[in-house]
Amino acid sequence: MAASTKSTPMMAQYHRLKKESPDGSLLLFRLGDFYELFFEDAKDGAEILRVALTKRGSTPMCGIPFHAASNYIGRLLKAGKKVAICEQVEEAKPGKLVDRRITQVLTPGAHFDEKLLSDEKSNYLVSVFQQNNKFGVAWLDWTTAEFCASEFDSVSGLLSELDRLMPSEIIYPEDDVELESSLSDWKTKAEQYDSYVFNLEHAQYHLLEHFKVTSLDGFGLHSKTHAIVASGAALHYLKIYLRREVEHLTQLQFRQHQDTVVLDVISLRNLEILQPSHYVSDQGAHSSDSTLFKALNKTVTPMGARKLRDWLTQPLRNISAIRQRHSVVGKWLNHQDQLIHFRDLLKEIHDLERVLTRLTQGAGGGPRDLVALKGGLRQLPGIKKSILDLSSLLDPEPDQATFSQVENVSQTPTDGDENQSIPDLMSQLADRIQELPELSDLLGQSLDDEPSATLKDGGFISDGYHKELDELRAASKDGKQWIVDLQQNEIDETGIPSLKVKYNQVFGYFIEVTRTHIDKVPDRYQRKQTIANGERFITPELKEIENKILGSEERSIKLEQELFFNLRDEVKNHLSIIQNTAQALAELDVLSCFAEQARLYNYNCPEISNEGQLDIIDGRHPVIDQSVLDEPFVPNDTRLDGEQEQVAIITGPNMAGKSTYIRQVALLVLMAHTGSFVPATSARIDVVDRIFTRIGASDNLSKGQSTFMVEMSEAANILNNATSESLIILDELGRGTSTFDGLSLAWSIVEFLHNQVGAKTLFATHYHELTELAGRLNRVVNYNVQVKEYRDEIIFIRKIVRGGTDKSYGIQVARLAGIPKPVLDRAKEILNNLEESDLTPLNDSESGPTDGNKPVRAQRRILRNIDDPDQLDFFSHLKK
Repeated sequence: MAASTKSTPMMAQYHRLKKESPDGSLLLFRLGDFYELFFEDAKDGAEILRVALTKRGSTPMCGIPFHAASNYIGRLLKAGKKVAICEQVEEAKPGKLVDRRITQVLTPGAHFDEKLLSDEKSNYLVSVFQQNNKFGVAWLDWTTAEFCASEFDSVSGLLSELDRLMPSEIIYPEDDVELESSLSDWKTKAEQYDSYVFNLEHAQYHLLEHFKVTSLDGFGLHSKTHAIVASGAALHYLKIYLRREVEHLTQLQFRQHQDTVVLDVISLRNLEILQPSHYVSDQGAHSSDSTLFKALNKTVTPMGARKLRDWLTQPLRNISAIRQRHSVVGKWLNHQDQLIHFRDLLKEIHDLERVLTRLTQGAGGGPRDLVALKGGLRQLPGIKKSILDLSSLLDPEPDQATFSQVENVSQTPTDGDENQSIPDLMSQLADRIQELPELSDLLGQSLDDEPSATLKDGGFISDGYHKELDELRAASKDGKQWIVDLQQNEIDETGIPSLKVKYNQVFGYFIEVTRTHIDKVPDRYQRKQTIANGERFITPELKEIENKILGSEERSIKLEQELFFNLRDEVKNHLSIIQNTAQALAELDVLSCFAEQARLYNYNCPEISNEGQLDIIDGRHPVIDQSVLDEPFVPNDTRLDGEQEQVAIITGPNMAGKSTYIRQVALLVLMAHTGSFVPATSARIDVVDRIFTRIGASDNLSKGQSTFMVEMSEAANILNNATSESLIILDELGRGTSTFDGLSLAWSIVEFLHNQVGAKTLFATHYHELTELAGRLNRVVNYNVQVKEYRDEIIFIRKIVRGGTDKSYGIQVARLAGIPKPVLDRAKEILNNLEESDLTPLNDSESGPTDGNKPVRAQRRILRNIDDPDQLDFFSHLKK
């Protein structure tokens, strides 16, 4: 917006700063005690903030009070707006235009609004770069200093990572139309950024300069050009575009997704790991908190909660690393008094990561952040001693241990070296905790335990820490006592009982006399102001002591602020050490959370190896087991491998427990890979490379995809990417089309998984014809959910038993759902007619499957109309 030739100097300044602000941002222009918005910014801001839109001449404007600005800014950020903060950078002087500058730009992915941030969730800014069908992704949480990068070979890998991170803001190169299309599901949070920033040399320069290194190899970025570009662009955006201080970003980590179990976007949603879906379980409805994260989260610090989210979405594949975590969990379970003691100490740590970030920002951080850090540092010696003491304790004998499986986990050989033992993870984490006694003592001596909220209020430095400050405080205190004494002396001398000595920022100290006693005022009083019910006066003596009081207070507060900045600089000198300590504490918090979860809900340690076994005894769904109150959760066994029982076909009526069961198995496998114990009597859960799910019915109309198209796309993803080391759970595959199309596809997919892929698979279905596959394919087995019939009603036993079933009990389930009786009666008539006419056996003398199922029945009418030999051959399995 061009400045008008008639603009005042202040508006000319505004127009210049508006040009400097990022495109699309709202410029908050500081005018005294208010931030003002002008022109189109005012119109947008007034609508979002619901404040009055006014005019100065023909200029639209609206304002928000400076002291409450954070509340309004938070609402702008929540609406997805960028906010450029323009501050007065010098004291206002009469007749001179005050200098103003844009000090920072706030965006949804880079802010410190406590009301918008979640303690349990990171607030990620993500940078994405693609070239030659390869993607570089960098994610950065400015509030915690987490800075990571990775690379992906497919759009699906990119989208799964975004779904895992759930970023608040995404940047990508301008004019990259292909990438813009790939990010269409994130269009409300994705924004183009200057293409030149996504240049390898440019990105490398910024990273090398920031980290003060000559090579990025130490960060694991050797030859990772896509990740380097994405990381450099993220740093540039934050530092240059948003004008943020980034000295607290001391680390950059390259994440090898090959080291973790891959959970694509579909599995993350279907398994409800972080967010609930619309699915209602067979054993109870899900609430908004019905996620694996909520069920497992027994962490006691915000850092631990965020780390738990990270671990649940990136389960480990390295057997040694998994066993190390299991060993720590088992150690605490064998010494539960130590577990309780450690968690009590950890509760006093607070959120060190975000406290540190606030303290590194020029305009951020305050006395309470330093006091929080002081409290955390005080706990470190006790925490470290607790861990080292526990590490040195001997575990009980196997027959006395609650969880005997973990007794010797720390001595289990790693892959490829029978003589190498797994290091003690607990000792490693203890070594990463640096106590910093000198800094702890300094903060302990200098800071009051109950400080003021802001620097301008003073009163946060302890008495006795600084001699000059003590003297200034004494002068101020003595002066205030003199004021108290003065008031009493004046009352006694003048005989005015209502006389008061008061203070305000306009007049300083003054004597106030009500109108009733004006005639008693002595001549030495100098009239200062007339008010509604009296007069205000000053005396030379009062002004003299005022100068002493106010002078000492002003110098005292200024000195406290200087001391605060000195203390903050000392903290910055130990920034990297404290960050490493915080990360170690976060990991210990999660491991103690796993131990607490196992203690409360009787979880056991899973055995884990690389032989492809999955053997769970009395497994329970970790979420529903805690939420079902009406009836106890029914545990079930699971047995899968690649040699005898690879594909399990699970049949049974709706609401009987099929969906809960297959999800349960996937969640227990995931938990075992994170290092958690599992809700089961015992479990052998060998390493998997991916967990695939195909569950429920949904469409994607925005992309022109029907329910069946979505179903087939998800199935195609599984068939094209699963390996023999994967775990697959399928629920009602093929139900989105006609019965025989769906049955044909389901049949063929099971054959492909058996013959070509070899992945361990749980397939819940209402296609009872699929149970025939157990007699044709040697690694397919049938299971069904046990029910009992009583007077045309069904009772759900919820037990998974061997064998198939040929009944769906649909009418009985419809009755439970409240379908009117006339509809149910008519449905029974139609069902009887169909069974008697169209579903008569081809040959009454034919025997059924050998696993106990009733003879399979085919539709004679359909077979008569089949001319294609291939189709006829498909259905001929029903006669053989």
